[in-house]
Amino acid sequence: MKKIYTLILFCFLIKASAQELNIPTFTQYLADSPFVISPSYAGIGDNVKIRANGLTQWVGIKGAPDNQSVAADMRIEDRSGIGVFLYNDKNGNTKQSGAKFSFAHHLMLEKYSDQFLSLGISYNMNQFRIQIENFNGPDIGVTNNRAIVNHNFDVSALYRIHDFYFSFAASNILNKNLDKFAINEPNTLRNYQIYTGYTFKSKSSDLEVEPSVFYQLYESDGRSSTDVNLKLRMMSHGEDYYWAGISYRFLNDQMFTPLNIGPMAGIKKSGFYFAYSYQITTNEFISMNSGTHMITLGLDIFQGVSNCACTL
Repeated sequence: MKKIYTLILFCFLIKASAQELNIPTFTQYLADSPFVISPSYAGIGDNVKIRANGLTQWVGIKGAPDNQSVAADMRIEDRSGIGVFLYNDKNGNTKQSGAKFSFAHHLMLEKYSDQFLSLGISYNMNQFRIQIENFNGPDIGVTNNRAIVNHNFDVSALYRIHDFYFSFAASNILNKNLDKFAINEPNTLRNYQIYTGYTFKSKSSDLEVEPSVFYQLYESDGRSSTDVNLKLRMMSHGEDYYWAGISYRFLNDQMFTPLNIGPMAGIKKSGFYFAYSYQITTNEFISMNSGTHMITLGLDIFQGVSNCACTL
């Protein structure tokens, strides 16, 4: 039992130290919202897309991480898009909140082969603080709430041809000012993401099969992880569809020891979107929590805001 509690504490400390470095990414991007991981997706559809996510990690463990976010993007004119991503993330007595404001431009490389290149950039504003008001008693090592506001940028590129896509993004490309905290605090915030996949469309039915891979690398300590995903989508009337899938995440030096694995499902009906994702943590304290749960609500409105062909 002591070993299990030590492992729980270790996981919390790891997540707390990385919390300021990157907004937690679970399966939000798989809820038909890749914009949350790459600004180059901003305005790629022909409507205004809004997605709200609520995520609770490690249900059953007191003080476990919670995350809420809202992402919205839309086309402006024919070949450009804008987006905004607002978030709030809490882990024990640490909390961060902030926003990303994105711009993307979409280039048609070849009309007849449906070949496109999209370039995106985001300005990020992040506030990180320690909630000392929640402490049970005074801590002589903490004399204030250690709040700090960081400003940074993301850049990305997205290449598409037919039903294949490949996205590369570099997040938090600027180093952090260390004046506020201890000198041994990491100042390299950069992390890199690759998201790629292909949609197989059946000629005899409305079924679509979409395998995808999401890779993350943190420059500060060399950590990296990979998501292997599979989605099945059944198209219905017009733009309506139903989908189900599964995601498998692992550290890249432990490929056959998953961090978490879980199913997900969703529906889009008359512009309204709903999805649910469940992930079970496959380490030693699996018996002490009921997994990670995420709900996504969304709207796709103002259909046909652009005449450009470079849509999803």
